[in-house]
Amino acid sequence: MWNAMRELLRGRFARRLALAFAALGIGTAVLTAVLVNTAFTDRFENYLSEQQHTRQQQLVALFAAEYRRDGGWKTTSLDQMAPTVTMTGSEAELLDPGGRKVWSLADADVDSATLAMHRQMMGTGDLGAPRSLPVTVDGRRVGTLQVRVPQGVVPAVDKDFQSSVNRLLAAGALGAALVALVVGVYTARRATAPIAELTRAADDLAAGQRDRRATTIPNNEIGQLATAFNTMADRVEREDELRRAFAADVAHELRTPLAIQRSELEAVQDGVREPNGKVIASLHDENLRLTRLVADLEALASADAAAFTLERRPLSLTALVADAVTGLAGSFAEAGVTLRTDLDEVHVDADPVRLRQIVTNQLTNALKFVPRGGVVTVRLRRGDGWAELRVADTGPGIPADELPRIFDRFFRSRAARADGSGIGLAVAAELAAAHGGTLTADSEVGHGTTFTTRLPALPD
Repeated sequence: MWNAMRELLRGRFARRLALAFAALGIGTAVLTAVLVNTAFTDRFENYLSEQQHTRQQQLVALFAAEYRRDGGWKTTSLDQMAPTVTMTGSEAELLDPGGRKVWSLADADVDSATLAMHRQMMGTGDLGAPRSLPVTVDGRRVGTLQVRVPQGVVPAVDKDFQSSVNRLLAAGALGAALVALVVGVYTARRATAPIAELTRAADDLAAGQRDRRATTIPNNEIGQLATAFNTMADRVEREDELRRAFAADVAHELRTPLAIQRSELEAVQDGVREPNGKVIASLHDENLRLTRLVADLEALASADAAAFTLERRPLSLTALVADAVTGLAGSFAEAGVTLRTDLDEVHVDADPVRLRQIVTNQLTNALKFVPRGGVVTVRLRRGDGWAELRVADTGPGIPADELPRIFDRFFRSRAARADGSGIGLAVAAELAAAHGGTLTADSEVGHGTTFTTRLPALPD
C-alpha cells in the first residue's frame, strides 16, 4: 500500500487530490474542535454569570432582611453584617433611596487586602464589574446596594473534562487525516489511472504508433474521453492509410504523364521525332492531366478554409444548377449518357463559385461511373426551409462496404477510373457543410446511386 502511495504521489494531480482529502479530514476535525470549545466556553461563561448573579441576590436578600428586622437602616446592625459580607469576598456600599451613602465595608474597618485574602482562601476568583442593585421590602424600594462580587472560577473537573475532549479531538484529527490520506490515495489512484493511461496512449500516438488505443475505459466522463480518443485515433489511422494510398496513386498518375512528356521531348532532342502537331498535341494532353491533378489538390486545400472565405449572396440555385448542367451537356453527350433535369425555382444565400463546385463535382462523379446508355437525373425541390438537390444515376451503384467512406478524403472506389483523384466528393461534402448544409448518398449495387445536397433556402 505504501509503495502504491509513493508511486501515486509522484503525479502532481494525484498528489493534490490525495492531499486535498487529508486537508478535508484535518479541516473537519479542527472545525469540530473549534465548535466544541466554543460550546464549552459559552457554558462556562453562563455558569460563572449565574454564580455572580446568585451571590448578588444573596447579598441583596441579606440587607433586605436586616432592614425588615430593624424597621430601617441602623449602622450598628450593618457593622455586625460586615463579617458575613467579608467572607464572600465582595465589596459592598449601601445608599438610601435618595442616593446618599448609608454604610460601606470601609466604615466597618474592612479593607481591600482583607477581602482579597478571603477571595484567595475561598478560591472565588477576582472581582467582577460593579453593579447597582435595588433593595426592596414589601414592594417598596428602601435603598440601593452597590456591589462587586467575585467572578467565580471554573471547577477543576470541568477543566479536566474540556482538556480530555481536546485531546480526543486532536487524536481524532490525526486519525481522520491518516484515513483521509489513505482514502485519497485510493480514490486518486482509481481516478487518475485512466487519465495516466490515456496520456501515455496520446504520447504514443503522437510518437507515431498509429495502432495505439486507450484500453482503460471507465463508465464515466473519463471513459467518454477515452472513447472519443479511440475514435479520433481510428480516424487518424484510417486517414493515414488513405493518404498513403492517395500519395501512391498520385505519384503513379504523375509519373505516367511526366514519363510520356519526357520520352517525347527526348525523342525530339535526339532527332528521332519531329516537333509536329501530333507531338505537341500529345504533350498538351499530358499537361492537361497534370493540371487536373494539381487542381484537385488545390480544391482540397481550399475546402478546408471555405467556411472562412465564403462570399455569400442571394442567388437562384435553379439558374446555377441549370448553367452547370449546360456546361457539362457536351461531355455527357460524348459519353453517351442521357442528362435530364427537373428544377423548381429555389433561392439560397451562398457563394456561387463554391456552390457550382458542389454541383459540378457530383455531375462529373456520375459521369465517371454511369456506362454508355445510362441516365443521370438532376432534380431540385424546396421544402421545410431547405433546398434539396438530388443527382440520381443508373450506374452500377456503390458497394455497401464502400458507401460509408465515399466522402472521406483520398478515398477512391475500386470501380473508379484512373483519371480520378478521390477528392471531388470530399470537397463537395465539406463545401456543403461550410454553407450549413449536408451532402449524403444512397446506393444499391446494380440500382444506381443518388446524391442529395441540402442547403438552407431563402423565403420565397
